[in-house]
Amino acid sequence: MVLADELAKQQRSISVAEFFEKNKHLLGFDSPTRGVITTIKEAVDNALDACEEAQVLPDIYISIKKTGPEIFRIIVEDNGPGIVPAQVPFVFGKLLYGSRFHQIRQTRGQQGIGISAAVLYAQLTSGLPTVIISRTGAKEPAYKFEIQIKIETNEPDIISQQPFEWDRIHGTRVQIEFKSTMSAKKKLLEYFKYTSVVNPHARFRVELDDESFTFERVSQEVIACPVAIQPHPHGIEFGQLKRMAAASDEKLIDFLVNGFSRVGKKTAQEMCDKSRLRQTTKVKGLSAEELKNLLAAMQSVSVPAPPTTQCLSPIGEELIRRGLDKEFQMDFVSARTRPSSVYSGHPFVVEAAIGYGGRLPPDGNATILRFANRVPLMYQQGACAITECVSNVNWKSYNISQQGLPLGPVLILVHVASTNVPFTSESKDAVASIPEIEKEIVLALQELGRELKTFLSRRDRNKLAEDRARAVCAVIPEIAVKVSEIVEKPVVDTTPIEGRLMKKLIAKKWTRDGKVTIEANNYTGSDIEISVYDISTDNAADANTPPAFSTAMDGQFTKVWKMAIKKQTVWRVSYTGKGGGMLDIRGIEDNKMMVVDLDV
Repeated sequence: MVLADELAKQQRSISVAEFFEKNKHLLGFDSPTRGVITTIKEAVDNALDACEEAQVLPDIYISIKKTGPEIFRIIVEDNGPGIVPAQVPFVFGKLLYGSRFHQIRQTRGQQGIGISAAVLYAQLTSGLPTVIISRTGAKEPAYKFEIQIKIETNEPDIISQQPFEWDRIHGTRVQIEFKSTMSAKKKLLEYFKYTSVVNPHARFRVELDDESFTFERVSQEVIACPVAIQPHPHGIEFGQLKRMAAASDEKLIDFLVNGFSRVGKKTAQEMCDKSRLRQTTKVKGLSAEELKNLLAAMQSVSVPAPPTTQCLSPIGEELIRRGLDKEFQMDFVSARTRPSSVYSGHPFVVEAAIGYGGRLPPDGNATILRFANRVPLMYQQGACAITECVSNVNWKSYNISQQGLPLGPVLILVHVASTNVPFTSESKDAVASIPEIEKEIVLALQELGRELKTFLSRRDRNKLAEDRARAVCAVIPEIAVKVSEIVEKPVVDTTPIEGRLMKKLIAKKWTRDGKVTIEANNYTGSDIEISVYDISTDNAADANTPPAFSTAMDGQFTKVWKMAIKKQTVWRVSYTGKGGGMLDIRGIEDNKMMVVDLDV
């Protein structure tokens, strides 16, 4: 009995802040390096969500600087609507405080933990308060706060609060200082690069120590802010139904029609009949047993899937392609947005893209980009359902090498947009294995795999045809010269034949009887602008078309001609000289050009 009394004296309740103080790893603060990434991610997520709600193009400034031994200052400033001064302490100084938890719509942040957890992490590692400046409009003053969290009570501790002179008309600035290391630089730049891809309407200006980086927007269109919808009957649980019923004064049939998505009067009547409850019964007075019967009836009745056009905000195939083209210069990019689907009453959309070649690493595993509600998932790749789906696709059937993950210069992007993304933990680093979501991911990847296979097959065929045509074009002029010697007639111009074979810009240089000639034939089917570089010992002083500029170094003259050549026309320049040297053409893609230097 004495032992029980002693144990009883040790028992007490703890606040949510106290719990997360001892379990920082659950929120993504399990190491100093990762703490930097998580803090910036949470602040940027809030900034992007705020800008979308205000319907402004996000212009976000981020600064990461070392201010002392292992102390780093992070500043995130946005041009969003700002925060009402009375709410600032609670938004940043109270865990599980926010406006999105009870809304069923796509948002980056939802639980009200992220940014306040960063405030908690800062005061635990550096002891310094978080500084917030916010302004809600041109006619309103800006306010500056210094805030910490009272860990025992999970309430904000306002160190100071005062008006502040700020040049922004509206927006929020967050300054957090904590103990960390700067080994996260590469990961930070990857985070901004990936975030820019799936938020093509946003501009990010980053100052990292003494370096500056800008990730420009590729779209000037403000994305529509998702609108909250009512819960779906197939996605509700008993506890939630009980709370909703206790807070309602409506009759049962009105409660079903007004409180749930896609429930009309006919469907509501069917639910009432199956649960053996009268339609006119006050829902507040239902017993626990009656509510259980009602829930069973609600989930047994066929109800259309919840609407997705309002509550979800997919990126779109065109913007995904443009975002990838901006950040990864690749030879092939294709994107796919799957039709919306539902799991457990929660609507979701899967988007995917695939890229090949260009500046991607030629060896090793493919680059896998994972996103949930436009947020990059930077950690726990192996534990994510997206990675598992990528591995489960048979990439060898699409002419891609594979050892678990696909190999080679391949990029795969998968974005899951949902009103309730099923993460594996509170740190939101990996998507859980939900069969409905996995099925949509695999279908999207298989569609893209077929497109990539078509591209690779066409590329191989084109390369083979080009190699054959190049060989023929190299031989044709020699044949023409030999034939002209045999028949004792002038050499026939073989360029039209070569052009029809190649369908490219064909540039030639040759020297005969002390005369150098450079010729460019445009067989591409469109007008082009090019620059012709000729490097040799000849100064081209008597060229019939003088070069745009010419420079001399160590006896070599670099002559440059700039011109526009209409399709199916020829440009030609001649001058006295010995020839030789090097000929180069710029302003057109290499695969649309062939240079034949007959002097070599």
